[in-house]
Amino acid sequence: MSNRKMLSGIQTTWYVSSAFLQMVGLIGRVRQSFVRGVQETGKADLTTRGKVRRVLVEWLLKPLCILALLYLFICSLDLMSSAFRLLGGKEAGRVLSENELLNNPICGLMIGILATVLVQSSSTSTSIVVSIVAAGILEVQPAIFIIMGANIGTSVTNTIVSLTQSGNRNEFRRAFAGATIHDMFNWLSVIVLLPIEVTSHYLYHVTNAIVEAFNIQGTGGAKVELLKVLTKPFSKLVISIDSKVVSKIATGELNATDAKLLKKGNYLFRYIADAGLSERAVGGILLVVSLTMLCICLVLMVKLLHSCLKGRIANIIQKTINSNLPGPFFYLTGLLAIVVGAGVTFIVQSSSVFTSAMTPLVGLGVIRLERMYPLTLGSNIGTTATGILAALASADGKLDSSLQIALCHLFFNISGILLWYPLPFMRKVPIFLAKTLGNTTAKYRWFAIFYLVVMFFLLPLLVFGLSLVSIWLLAGVGIPFLLIVAFIIIINVLQRKKKSILPKKLQTWDSLPDWMHSLKPIDKMITKILEIVRKCCPCKKKASVSLNSSSSSGRPLMVAYNEPHNTTKTETVQALSIKSTLV
Repeated sequence: MSNRKMLSGIQTTWYVSSAFLQMVGLIGRVRQSFVRGVQETGKADLTTRGKVRRVLVEWLLKPLCILALLYLFICSLDLMSSAFRLLGGKEAGRVLSENELLNNPICGLMIGILATVLVQSSSTSTSIVVSIVAAGILEVQPAIFIIMGANIGTSVTNTIVSLTQSGNRNEFRRAFAGATIHDMFNWLSVIVLLPIEVTSHYLYHVTNAIVEAFNIQGTGGAKVELLKVLTKPFSKLVISIDSKVVSKIATGELNATDAKLLKKGNYLFRYIADAGLSERAVGGILLVVSLTMLCICLVLMVKLLHSCLKGRIANIIQKTINSNLPGPFFYLTGLLAIVVGAGVTFIVQSSSVFTSAMTPLVGLGVIRLERMYPLTLGSNIGTTATGILAALASADGKLDSSLQIALCHLFFNISGILLWYPLPFMRKVPIFLAKTLGNTTAKYRWFAIFYLVVMFFLLPLLVFGLSLVSIWLLAGVGIPFLLIVAFIIIINVLQRKKKSILPKKLQTWDSLPDWMHSLKPIDKMITKILEIVRKCCPCKKKASVSLNSSSSSGRPLMVAYNEPHNTTKTETVQALSIKSTLV
């Protein structure tokens, strides 16, 4: 028995040592690549000054520029969040104060989605819900469904970010898939867990038992700020918003008509507001500025990363990020990625910032979609820390209920991970859906805008309206719709896997009209509209080209490097260099 223990101990030590040696070898390979890069740059230039300049630019200036652009990118997300609060923050607070609406689970879910889209932060909307529960305006059980909606609404940011890579079809395909995998996981989790929570209230009972079992004391209003310490100085020069106003409107402490979101002080948009503009007008201007800043930062970052991530360095980074742990630790690779995602999100205190920063890397092929998935799941866990910290800052008399709703957010995400990650065949579902969306947007670029508008605005508003009229009306419309969608998905899977078992009419969709199984008719209509716009306004020519769909042959652009007429020589070479990391 002791010999077996000794052998197992030796085996474990061997695997740990091999993992450590792999990391040491990785560092050595990076160092060797650096030396070779310096030597190669030295061969290219004859003068010593040229050698030094090349090394300084490639190994010092470019990384510093990438870090600076990343900082400005994070600041632009903060400014965009402030802009959305100015545009719709008061409305979000007013809606969250409607107690009768929130008691309806479906209404609560849709309000959570819309409110989070308006404030552009699940951390903010979760903190508002925690404040409402702490004030006694809303019970914990109906607040759980708002938290579920907030989880869905937060994924709109990285989906917007992916649009900046629409210039290259292959990059856009990967970037959009990397962004929407967050959406797919959140939607699938809600579809499964919402009915379970409505019938069993398992989240409520589990978190209630935890709160009662542990006598947790509040922090007395302590506030933890990590990355915001770095971004606040820049943001405060541009805009300063009272973050407590939306919460006070939701709790009924302030009237939305009289409330002012802009603080007094010396900052850029204060002077613009003093010129006589309303807060919404200021928010609109700030939104344009922040989106412009975000696009410029992302485009420059992608170009710099393109120039840096090539050759041996690119191969080493790709293999390191996308490789698995050795030996029996292979199965812990995903868990490690989840922990990393949770840790980084806790540091930046925003899942939107983390996933938005990862999206361009997925587009470039540095991070594979299969690795992006567990990182995204970890960010969902990390973002719950903000709500827990907000709950711990509540007064002692309000601590139990506010902490319980914050823990509901945590356990909802844990439940989703347990449902959609451990089993390989379940893990493939959100990845497959994200890949399908990525391939569709590569072929029809306008579909990305359509997806954003429908999934985050029209669908929540439609479901919200139907649930207001009658829950039976919603069931009468929703259940047949879901059954049809499920039937189509099952038939599509069988057409790919077991085509022979289907009747001849169902083996393909060709028997149906084109508009029922293809986006080509809509694409042709949009192309004609863009051609008319281009003829009427020559300045719109570039826009019509960039939004145009695939080539006239209508072939799906599954792999851009096989279609040189759609890509430049440089893009073709770059696509070939990262062929192994394609979605």
